[in-house]
Amino acid sequence: MHVLEAIYQRRSVRAFASEALCDDELRRLLDAAVQAPNAVNRQPWRFTVVRDRALLRHISDRSKAHVLENAREFLGMHGFEKMLGNPAFDIFYGAPALVVISATDSSDWSAIDCTLAAQTLMLAAAGEGLGSCWIGFAQAWLQTKEGKEVLRLAEEARPVAPIILGHPAAPVAPVPRNPPVIHWMGGEVLS
Repeated sequence: MHVLEAIYQRRSVRAFASEALCDDELRRLLDAAVQAPNAVNRQPWRFTVVRDRALLRHISDRSKAHVLENAREFLGMHGFEKMLGNPAFDIFYGAPALVVISATDSSDWSAIDCTLAAQTLMLAAAGEGLGSCWIGFAQAWLQTKEGKEVLRLAEEARPVAPIILGHPAAPVAPVPRNPPVIHWMGGEVLS
């Protein structure tokens, strides 16, 4: 698949088939992720792959509780309180795999590098016909001491990008995008 096709076909998938991802599929995606640009080629990332259903449920439950306890204003503005308060709601949408990309230090550049690796991972997934979604609800709890311990991360590590992966249950329709706002400076202005 051409890279532009992957960009235009990538969607945030929130419904997955029950089919597991095999080790080879995950390895291809992770090998692609480390091709992401990164400052001074430091490659300050670590990838934690979670496929254990009980552990995924635990992380989902603790993450929901953390958001409910610490982000009331955000929840009220966006109407997420009822959804996150539902014990049956799985923030990972039944995905068979969660990949948490963590910075190996606390530098802002490392967090940016992990974000670039996450985008590369999601584009690679789209190129392989797989679905992905960045799960923001998991981020804050995963960055706690307890969250890091569950992921077996060093104290200085910082979980940046929790990405779910799997085979989509159904195609996901494109979401309309606004045209870019462009401020041209010098040279010929294209219309």
